[in-house]
Amino acid sequence: MLSVKPSLSGFQYFLQGFDLIRQPKLRPFVLIPLLVNLILFSVSFYFLFQQIDVWLLQLEASLDWLSWLVYIIKPLAFIVILLVFGFFFGAIANIIAAPFNGLLAEQTELLLSNKPMPDTSIKDILLDIPRVLTRELKKIKYYIPRAIGLLLMFFIPVVGQTVAPVLWFIFTAWMLAIQYADYIFDNNKVGFDEMRSELSANRMQSLSFGSMVALCQSIPVVNFMIMPVAVCGATAMWVSNSDKSNCSEK
Repeated sequence: MLSVKPSLSGFQYFLQGFDLIRQPKLRPFVLIPLLVNLILFSVSFYFLFQQIDVWLLQLEASLDWLSWLVYIIKPLAFIVILLVFGFFFGAIANIIAAPFNGLLAEQTELLLSNKPMPDTSIKDILLDIPRVLTRELKKIKYYIPRAIGLLLMFFIPVVGQTVAPVLWFIFTAWMLAIQYADYIFDNNKVGFDEMRSELSANRMQSLSFGSMVALCQSIPVVNFMIMPVAVCGATAMWVSNSDKSNCSEK
């Protein structure tokens, strides 16, 4: 009988996601998020690496008499382009796959809770799209102003080369924990602000989970399967924490 071990780290819950996507009952629900991720990231990064040299050369030419700054500005511009591009296409992938990720989270929770799987039709998924997209927009609204503030730090001398990259990685890990945990929270009618509060209460677990997602997203080939893995891992984390909470209340 499949179950979740309590009190694991975010790192361990993420790894459990790899086991969960191989479960026969979950495989049909893994396929669509996997295909969405594969297609969008393949197309987007092909386009990016076709264009990035051109953009950097244009930047170098535009500096003109400030060309001596190129060795400072060019690496920063490269980082900013990658970050913005990665967010843009990541956001598109998450929006397109959101209804299916929510369904995968639901089925994973039912499997881990040993409850019977409900029949879910394509019609049910389509009817749920407006609500799911509204939730995705809340995440984007939360992300953008904080991301802009951190990106501006990259242009501050010394801070941009030392502190800013560390803060950006921590923020990315936090956002990825929010992104993938939110599907199961939303399924259980937990509001966005309450969801963030619950993740904050388990901050180290959330950050270690998000850090693993961020690191694996940077590995070619592996990054294509991270979306369903992260959804399943975050759901396992939810089920375990919910069980602990229920036990403490009794």
